[in-house]
Amino acid sequence: MADGPPTLPAYVRPRPDGSELLVRVVPRAGRSALAGEREGALLVRLAAAPVEGAANQALVRLLSGALQVPRTSITIAAGERSRDKRLAIAGLAPDELARRVASAVRRN
Repeated sequence: MADGPPTLPAYVRPRPDGSELLVRVVPRAGRSALAGEREGALLVRLAAAPVEGAANQALVRLLSGALQVPRTSITIAAGERSRDKRLAIAGLAPDELARRVASAVRRN
């Protein structure tokens, strides 16, 4: 019996140029890390404070390293001043994004 297509987590969505990632940011955490899923979004703890874009820059840096993609391929599509953000990840298929996120969460 053949397996169907992999089921994507609620926080990963396809886009024409790659994928979309829904995140919930917790700023001023003890350390920066991907911390699992909460309410349909990837929970990301950031040590940076949400001052003058520092948390957004830290988010892009963290995801770039965790997902092994260049920083330039990650764009904040919505929620720049909110804890709930929608990120566009160019050049990364949704199933591959889900696999890399799961691997990064397990490492933390």
